[in-house]
Amino acid sequence: MAEDLQIIKGSKAEQYEALIPQIKGLLEGETDLVANLANIAAALKEQFGWFWVGFYLVKQDQLVLGPFQGPVACTRIRKGRGVCGSSWASASTLIVPDVEQFPGHIACSSLSRSEIVVPLVKNGAVMGVLDVDSSEYNRFDETDQQYLEQVVALLNC
Repeated sequence: MAEDLQIIKGSKAEQYEALIPQIKGLLEGETDLVANLANIAAALKEQFGWFWVGFYLVKQDQLVLGPFQGPVACTRIRKGRGVCGSSWASASTLIVPDVEQFPGHIACSSLSRSEIVVPLVKNGAVMGVLDVDSSEYNRFDETDQQYLEQVVALLNC
């Protein structure tokens, strides 16, 4: 098990390429989902310094707050509501350059400016979402989508 995260400088892709094997090391041999989500959130927050990184898990008809790094967050989100609920409903990654322009955006923090949400899918069903917020506009792009989708695929939810 990896215990020390090596923070890498370089392009965004280089940072992800160095981080993903470290995340694999954190997950290796650990079967507890909450522990794994917590370590992924911490690793991403440490590497990239984003405002908020965390998971919401599907419980009955809502997304319920799971492990995260950052300020306190919204606890429950309905399907189809906000960026997280919309990602859950569509089972697709959503990149939002300016959260204020997203219809029905849920403002858990007024400091959040842009967001990416990646669904965790198992057997065709969304089990939860990875939610990442930045205090900068236009922070996320297709490179983030590509690598964050790889990160959630490591979970085998």
